[in-house]
Amino acid sequence: MKKLLKSKIMMLVMISLVLFLAACSSGSTGGDAGSNGNKEGEKSSEKLVIGFSQVGAESEWRTANTESVKKAITDAGHELKFSDAQQKQENQIKAIRSFIAQKVDAIVFSPVVETGFETVLKEAKSAGIPVFLADRAVDIKDDSLWVTFLGSDFVEEGRKAANWLVEEMADEDGEVNIVELQGTVGSAPAIDRKEGFEEVMADHQNFKIIKSQSGDFTRAKGKEVMEAFLKSDGDNIDVLYSHNDDMAIGAIQAIEEYGLKPGEDIKIIGVDAVKGAFEAMAAGKMNVTVECNPLFGPQLVDLIEAHISGEKLEKRISVEESIYTMDQAEELLPTRKY
Repeated sequence: MKKLLKSKIMMLVMISLVLFLAACSSGSTGGDAGSNGNKEGEKSSEKLVIGFSQVGAESEWRTANTESVKKAITDAGHELKFSDAQQKQENQIKAIRSFIAQKVDAIVFSPVVETGFETVLKEAKSAGIPVFLADRAVDIKDDSLWVTFLGSDFVEEGRKAANWLVEEMADEDGEVNIVELQGTVGSAPAIDRKEGFEEVMADHQNFKIIKSQSGDFTRAKGKEVMEAFLKSDGDNIDVLYSHNDDMAIGAIQAIEEYGLKPGEDIKIIGVDAVKGAFEAMAAGKMNVTVECNPLFGPQLVDLIEAHISGEKLEKRISVEESIYTMDQAEELLPTRKY
């Protein structure tokens, strides 16, 4: 009888042990699933090494853009490798090759010019490193060499500038003589802003571009070229269309030194909407600026992370932008971040 009781007790113990182990096994499986979920979450927010090659520091806009991208990368917990091309394509190609050699996870760059990058981008593709274009595009037939372009619609910016001018001077009966300060020769914004402006002007024959030359997007060069325009055509210039605000601000100084009133004797159109342009408009020396928003760093980092996580992105993504006139400047100036 005792043996039978002992056997029953042993059997109960064995059953309990089996049930306990099964429960542990079940709990362990659940734990692994949770652990895998955490790993997937970590993968989407893993620390990346991102190489960023910037055009240079030629303007207030560029400085603000550089800081926005750099800060967004580091704030997201990623490692930044930065290179300033100083507006030289050879420096930029060298930087991209350096990023490839360092086996970064992604490359971001704002091309100095549109052409001449095909070979180095093929090298990045062969290395399995995705490339993101920021602010400026490239002219390459094989669009598989880059993931996406994030930036402004430069052609539309040119159209906005021209449409404002046509409306502003709609009552002018005679010819309206325009001088144009172009950006860096061969760069996407210089090409596109000119194209958009001329597209609108083609329908208004009384508006004439009488002089057009590159000011390389800098204040010093903008002043220098404007001085030459004034020397040859000072009494005939009605409008200055500048491909960025910094050149326009340099040109304003040249106009004042020549003895004319910028904003009155010569209407001034800029692009970028930097703080300096709002200061000039508030002082009555500049008439209008077309916004080109540089503060897209966080949006760019989101796109890089999305691509790394396997999301498919559109080839071109634009930022929202506006246009600002002289009568808005004083009120908006304190709110400008760049």
